[in-house]
Amino acid sequence: MTAIHAPKNDLAQSAETPTYDVIVVGGGFGGIYQLRHLRDRGFSVILLEASGGFGGAWSLNRYPGARVDSHAPVYQFTDEYLWKDWDFSQMYPDHEEMRSYFNYVDSKLDLSKDSRFNTKVVGATFDEEQRMWNLETQDGATFRARFVVFATGSTTEPYTPSIPDMDAYQGELVHTARWRSDLDMTGKRVAIIGTGASAVQVVQEAGPVVENLTVFQRTPNISLPMQQKYLDDEEQAALKNKMPDVAAKCRETHAAIDYDFDPRSGVETPEDERNAVFERLWNQGGFAFWLGNFSDYLFNDKTNALTYEFWKNKIKPQIKDPVKAELLVPEIAPHPFGAKRPALHQNYYEVMNQTNVSLVSTKETPIVGFTETGIRTADGVEHGEFDIIVLATGFNNNTGALTSIDVQNANGVTLRDKWSQGVDAYLGAVTAGFPNAIFVYGPQSPAAFANGSTNAELQGEVMVDFFEFLRSNGLTRFESTVEADKAWTAHINETDDTALFNRAKSWYNGGNIPGKKMQMLQYLNGVPTYLQFWQKEKESGYTDGLTVS
Repeated sequence: MTAIHAPKNDLAQSAETPTYDVIVVGGGFGGIYQLRHLRDRGFSVILLEASGGFGGAWSLNRYPGARVDSHAPVYQFTDEYLWKDWDFSQMYPDHEEMRSYFNYVDSKLDLSKDSRFNTKVVGATFDEEQRMWNLETQDGATFRARFVVFATGSTTEPYTPSIPDMDAYQGELVHTARWRSDLDMTGKRVAIIGTGASAVQVVQEAGPVVENLTVFQRTPNISLPMQQKYLDDEEQAALKNKMPDVAAKCRETHAAIDYDFDPRSGVETPEDERNAVFERLWNQGGFAFWLGNFSDYLFNDKTNALTYEFWKNKIKPQIKDPVKAELLVPEIAPHPFGAKRPALHQNYYEVMNQTNVSLVSTKETPIVGFTETGIRTADGVEHGEFDIIVLATGFNNNTGALTSIDVQNANGVTLRDKWSQGVDAYLGAVTAGFPNAIFVYGPQSPAAFANGSTNAELQGEVMVDFFEFLRSNGLTRFESTVEADKAWTAHINETDDTALFNRAKSWYNGGNIPGKKMQMLQYLNGVPTYLQFWQKEKESGYTDGLTVS
């Protein structure tokens, strides 16, 4: 790694502790945007990344089949300086290609010189007298900064369920997010616990090569067709030619992607027109059926039921075994369509048809423990013998990456303690009691319902402008008010109360983590509306919901 440049600023330097204007924690899209643009504006800044390179979730998630669920060319930075010389080989790039992309971005922007890898931040303490944050890393290094940007992402803190006798199992036990490069499933007997996006992707890779595969499913995934394809030179050139228009469109839409919801009501649209819309979105592939659907399907039971019915009629005929068919595509929806993030599949249901693939419903027979060779369910059956058990159990999304760090304010209160009974985070970016700290992709922001790269840019722009305002006005402290935090939560709840999300336990509302308070942790009104609140804050001199001094 290129040596880190010494910070150049007017902050007092310690012989032991390097001091900066801003420390950025996390090296994905959000962190890279902050590092680049703060540095360009003359701030002294360093980026600290826990893994060995840039990429965020794509640096950590290396399991077989891991790939992007936003299509090319939207999942990249929209600066022409970067996209003009880069081509994705697939419509939905895999994890290896994403790491290559981030290496390319690094080579173009020379980011490594102001970054430190394999540097996991484990503690952050605010010094009120000095108005400074002191950060500590796992290897004992310390860093100091006026401001901290936590760009730790949502899919970086794995969730491992507490299952009795897990340590009794003698085979390979691995979480998808911690996959070892030397772990090969070929010819092995494999179990997968979970049916979220990572499980769907691993199943597709495992089924064709394993001796046998057993999938333990609690809730079926209402998975959508990815419509994956490799891109030839002509297709890559066509994508590049439309990139300026795509980038502009992404800045305007609800989900920061290059299409938007149909403004009509699905239930009020004539049946033939409605089915034509469904068919077009289905054939378009990807998230179009989710994020380009009728605008009322997440609020209207009847439109939602019609949407699920269309999905069911598309998928169920693909499954040959009637028992598997009912488990994978139940007659009655397991939850409102779209209330959980759908996976994108290539051949998931074809693989589930294979005779070497078994499906166990943990809703009917929950897992009660591990054995030396396998898994025991509540009906007394011991499933095994497994060479490998894969925990495709997801993440403590939204808050986990933040609360896993011992972030402590001047009064000794940790962020973990503050949010233990629920999150209140103004603009999904700041929270009262923790001055000079700001979150990219934070809880109560629109991050989960937005294309990640565009969201990093749009959130990033308003945050960098905010830091510029503070510096220009000689201000060294900011904090949200308790009232603003509470009002933001109330605003989110007002929308959630009219929607169908609260009928599902999902990572959107913390329902995937036992003991975590269930509350809507996403901003549901879309990125453009979200940015209007930032504009209002800016026009107030950042005193509408913030205090600055």
